[in-house]
Amino acid sequence: MTSHAFPRSRRVAAEALGTALLVATVVGSGIMADKLTADTALALLANTLATGAILVVLISLLGPISGAHFNPVVTLVFTLRRGLSVNHAVAYGLAQIAGGIAGTLLAHAMFELPLLQLSSTVRTGPAQWLAELTATFGLLLTILAGIRFRPNDVPWLVALYITAAYWFTASTSFANPAVAIARSLTDTFAGIRPLDLPGFIIAETLGALLALVLIGWLLMESRPSEKPLPKTEVLL
Repeated sequence: MTSHAFPRSRRVAAEALGTALLVATVVGSGIMADKLTADTALALLANTLATGAILVVLISLLGPISGAHFNPVVTLVFTLRRGLSVNHAVAYGLAQIAGGIAGTLLAHAMFELPLLQLSSTVRTGPAQWLAELTATFGLLLTILAGIRFRPNDVPWLVALYITAAYWFTASTSFANPAVAIARSLTDTFAGIRPLDLPGFIIAETLGALLALVLIGWLLMESRPSEKPLPKTEVLL
């Protein structure tokens, strides 16, 4: 069953739920790691493993409903490829942002922290922006090529890519505007200062658009597909 078999309301709800659980995992595992160790590298490793694991679960289970984007720039790319209508894409994007914020609040509540916070973690500068562009480009490469050549493996491919990108990018691979917005609302291990959001979001969008053009050429796609996307038209 493809995601197009589900009503829009259920698809949008799946995007909100998936993004909420993704962010709750990112923020919650960061809080837990920070409580258990003073070793930053070990804390990042714990954060990485939890994020990679939840991605496999969420993409596998919610992909057949919504496509498991959980990411506005992924939704943007599939909209430009004519996989979604503009109205549908806007609904997805709003659901992803709202779900991400809900995920941050859930993580705070579980660890008995103040629900409303603003991050003080500075993440800015050309190196950070280049890292986000690279991380997002690689994510879209993984998704688009995965759907083309290994559709059944997309959940694992995306999870493994994000796991690797946590470590090879200077920014620890946000690669997702909804997640970045949600992480600006937590002054914990996973946070990003709200002032630094525009640079990250612009870099992520540019990385996604670059991937749309270059990967389309690499995969020998002469024009955007007008066919319904398979059930693994995923994430992050």
